[in-house]
Amino acid sequence: MSENLPLLVIGLGNPGREYKETRHNVGFMLVDRLAVRLDAKNLKVQSKAVVTTTRCEDRKLILAKPQTYMNLAGMSVQGLMHFYKLPLSNLLVAHDDLDLPFGTLRIRPGGGPGGQKGVGDVIDILGTPEFARLRIGIDRPPGRMDPAQYVLQDFPSADLLALSQILDRAADSVLAWAREGLEAAMNRFNGSPAL
Repeated sequence: MSENLPLLVIGLGNPGREYKETRHNVGFMLVDRLAVRLDAKNLKVQSKAVVTTTRCEDRKLILAKPQTYMNLAGMSVQGLMHFYKLPLSNLLVAHDDLDLPFGTLRIRPGGGPGGQKGVGDVIDILGTPEFARLRIGIDRPPGRMDPAQYVLQDFPSADLLALSQILDRAADSVLAWAREGLEAAMNRFNGSPAL
């Protein structure tokens, strides 16, 4: 992590009111939670993303939600990386993950997309999988439901209290990454929460 440069936190999701509360938008929800917690102000549109800046102690933190739809998020991420002249070590991408139980967090230094098309596009556009991710478990769809249909459903009301706690924990993990680095955040937050 380059010490004197900002940190960029990208939450993946889909723009539009109809997607706001869906499982696929948990990355957007996390960015919103961080923005409230860190009292971020001055929203602007930049590189096809809604962007706000704030501080985590003495580090500048850029919070961004690409507005290109999930599958095309890479151009937005690349545009922000170039504009702020950031190394890959200063990037964290947060997204939903079907392969993790609901509420499980996994912070990783890199790896494949695991079927997540937004992450796949970021990897393709940046030309490398070597950037930090925060995977937020949303569970697998029940029965034979199409995963594409499942991720675009709203969280059921029975899950909303747990979701709020998960987003708080995910926000804590991002702030640990910003303050203490990737390894410390992985050691503290990877695994299932005690809900």
